[in-house]
Amino acid sequence: MADAKVIPFDDDRDRSRGAGASSGRSPGDGGLAPRTARSGAPKPSGAADSAPESGSGSVSGDADSGSGSGPGGGSGGRRRSGRSARRSRLTTVPEPQPDAAQGADEPTGESEPAAAESAQHTDAGQSSGLLERVLGTDWEARASRGLDFLRRRITGEYAVDDFGYDQELTDQVLMTLLRPVFEKYFRVEVRGVENIPADGAALVVANHSGTLPLDGLMLQVAVHDQHPADRHLRLLGADLVFVLPLVNELARKAGHTLACAEDAQTLLERGEVVGVMPEGFKGLGKPFADRYKLQRFGRGGFVSTALRAGAPIVPCSIVGAEEIYPMVGNSRTLARLFGVPYFPITPTFPWLGPLGAVPLPTKWTIQFGEPVPTDGYPPEAAEDPMLMFNLTDQVRETIQHTLYKLLVRRRSVFF
Repeated sequence: MADAKVIPFDDDRDRSRGAGASSGRSPGDGGLAPRTARSGAPKPSGAADSAPESGSGSVSGDADSGSGSGPGGGSGGRRRSGRSARRSRLTTVPEPQPDAAQGADEPTGESEPAAAESAQHTDAGQSSGLLERVLGTDWEARASRGLDFLRRRITGEYAVDDFGYDQELTDQVLMTLLRPVFEKYFRVEVRGVENIPADGAALVVANHSGTLPLDGLMLQVAVHDQHPADRHLRLLGADLVFVLPLVNELARKAGHTLACAEDAQTLLERGEVVGVMPEGFKGLGKPFADRYKLQRFGRGGFVSTALRAGAPIVPCSIVGAEEIYPMVGNSRTLARLFGVPYFPITPTFPWLGPLGAVPLPTKWTIQFGEPVPTDGYPPEAAEDPMLMFNLTDQVRETIQHTLYKLLVRRRSVFF
């Protein structure tokens, strides 16, 4: 085989450029010419493949820029171009890029305190939400008031009047304890509470029943919670209330005082709302068969007190208290033994022991009637027995008729 002329790679590239610039250049100037062997035979196209190739990535661009007029220049350049492009794609390594996700996940020294503080805020928010659901949205304010109340109790910074009435203790503790019984257990409905004057003295006269004096406590809660002017009821109690050890202290703290004309007169002159139940133990301990039948209202001493003070008399009727302890009997022997006016026997007491003292959950209604004015009478009217009798009978009949009306409208004892 005749020796073939081998064209170096650089000459071939220069000749390709020269062919692209001007096709009329001579082979010595870099132009393209047919490659022939010394014998004059044309060089096979495969001989160009044996030329050394460079690893440079510029081969593809230089080869493609030729016109491809020569047999070796066009065919060999395209083949070199394809192989070089494939080699370039295989050998090109992209530059490493920072991993954003990895950088975001990697904690830094500055983010650890922030994460801990965020976790603390989250735990505090969850705890606060749980307390609000359990204790209410105003639990912080109530807790603050409770702490202030305890501080004043310990240091003695609270006021008590000459009757022993502790208004702060009544508002913060006693009313708080009685309010669930008033609202949830007996579900008391209050009507006409606006008939009690917004200011000045008033005498509330109500019927008395129920074996135990729970009606007086519910009456006090009704005035305390329902009156638009936030009036406080000062009840007059029997002697027995103020001789019992624990009951005496609680009654004094709640504003109760002895049922005598002097104490009632003093309270009315101070502009207080005074409550009295003239039936006394006769109404409280009457048998279940005589329920809602008013007993005698005494000698009319409450009317004389109201006339002297010029305070209006507000009749009040209470329905529902008669059925909390249905009194079917009275043991006089046990009553004398314990020194009480009566010893009640009910369907549950004393047979069930302490459980028998739990009252039945009856539905209550307390209605305040139109006030009876007394300021139009002269001062000597308080000594007129006929006037006192007439006013006493008027108040009693008003309460009795109101009881009948409420009983007719009542659907059930418990609903």
